Amino acid sequence: MAADVKIGRALISVTDKTGVVDFARALVDDFGVEIISTGGTAKAIEAAGVPVTPIEEFTGYPEMMDGRVKTLHPKVHGALLCRRDSEEHMAQASEHDIKMIDLVAVNLYEFEKTVASPDVTFADAIEHIDIGGPSMLRSAAKNNDSVTVVCDPSDYAMVLDEMHRHKGATTLGTRRRLAAKTYTRTAAYDTAISTWLNSYLAEEAPEASASAAFVPPAAIDLHLEKVEDLRYGENPHQAAAVYRFADEFGNFASSANPLVGAKQIQGKPLSYNNLLDADAAWNAVREFDEPAAIILKHQNPCGSAVAKTVTEAYDRAFACDPKSAYGGIIALNREVPLELVEHFADRDKLFVEVLIAPSFTDEALERLSRRKNLRVLETGGADGHAHLEARTVDGGMLVQAVDTVSEDPSTFTFPTTRKPTDKEMDDLLFAWRVVKTVKSNAILIAKDQSGIGMGPGQPNRVDSALFACERAEETCKRMGVEAGGFAAASDAFFPFRDNVDVLAAHGVTAIIQPGGSMRDEESIQACDDHGVAMVFTGARHFRH
Repeated sequence: MAADVKIGRALISVTDKTGVVDFARALVDDFGVEIISTGGTAKAIEAAGVPVTPIEEFTGYPEMMDGRVKTLHPKVHGALLCRRDSEEHMAQASEHDIKMIDLVAVNLYEFEKTVASPDVTFADAIEHIDIGGPSMLRSAAKNNDSVTVVCDPSDYAMVLDEMHRHKGATTLGTRRRLAAKTYTRTAAYDTAISTWLNSYLAEEAPEASASAAFVPPAAIDLHLEKVEDLRYGENPHQAAAVYRFADEFGNFASSANPLVGAKQIQGKPLSYNNLLDADAAWNAVREFDEPAAIILKHQNPCGSAVAKTVTEAYDRAFACDPKSAYGGIIALNREVPLELVEHFADRDKLFVEVLIAPSFTDEALERLSRRKNLRVLETGGADGHAHLEARTVDGGMLVQAVDTVSEDPSTFTFPTTRKPTDKEMDDLLFAWRVVKTVKSNAILIAKDQSGIGMGPGQPNRVDSALFACERAEETCKRMGVEAGGFAAASDAFFPFRDNVDVLAAHGVTAIIQPGGSMRDEESIQACDDHGVAMVFTGARHFRH
């Protein structure tokens, strides 16, 4: 097969008519191509004064069954699939009066847009499943040795330019690239249909309910679209890019206000590590209904606080660990005012990699603009988390329901002699929300609803407890406040009483943990020995 194939006949059938008339006119006027078309596309081309052959005239059969059958015909698919280098194929085409089609320009019924409407009915969705379009695209793409296939209007200009440079022909390389793009599109289209139908069936199932637990399906189909190439991955020698879930798959692992999709108002391009840390910070700050601030470094919240205002929350979060905050990510769950920007930029002179929040006042943005390299992300809201999260592992993918803090304090148990005071309970609940965002084994020390000491990722829980307490004591000393009166949260149960002994020795007066160890009685006794109140939540919050 010759590398260059001249276009003599084209079949055009599109839902998105952007640029289609100009494309058809150029094919006819510049190259003498015969245009075959269907329905509304044929009418649009004809109305523009461009000669067009209706599909029913080409096949000898009318469109029928409300347009469900119009291009599903041997004269169409034979024209697309015929191998031009096969004498047998060409003889059969001649015998059955099948004329070759050299170019197909097709885009599909807007199924994804249709099912995105909350008012869509099952019948409407079904009628927007394109059959003829994907069939023509696949046939043309399969025979890319001879046929040029165009599924995206943005490629019209490129095809015409190549035809001008190659005397009305396209090159084999271009045809194969367009074929690959076409199969990517048809795969995504089919996946959107199967995803919608499975979702519909799940909602219609008698046992389904809004509170039903995630049941891992037998198969998961996804389609990701590249947002941009990144400068590099975790390290400079690693290539990387960021992708977003295509609209029809956004509910797989996206929230209502996702990180990928946030508006970058200013700053350098985000790096791979920026995105990982921003994701952890953004998920952490959305745990709170009250104004909250999270300052995160290397996947761990080095500063965390809630307060009456978001500026006060930032101030308290920064006070937790100013040294670690340098070069970190700040996430906020309220609109950012000028005062907050002045605090971190002017008063604290804090270098920040990324600032992420639902919105910013005009005055705040004007002040932020002086820091040209600061990446500022506006999400538009802070409601809700994704339902699912996924991680790749060698040879596959792990998928789980997102770990949202949803335990009802009324279900907690209080096994120790002393019960927590109201103030201690406030700190415990705060610490419980933050500790789930700390790498396991995780201990979080809180005071006045600020995370002042953190023990992340140690191989044993005693070291995590000791590290968290030492940091809490350092924070109190730096702030000039009395150490002690601490609340501690542990993301998993204590296997031995030594954890309680360490915490109590460093001023912890109340502990919240899942419970469930075979040695819970030892931990309870240790608390009673030290006069410490302890709460069992019944739920673990590992974060690996």
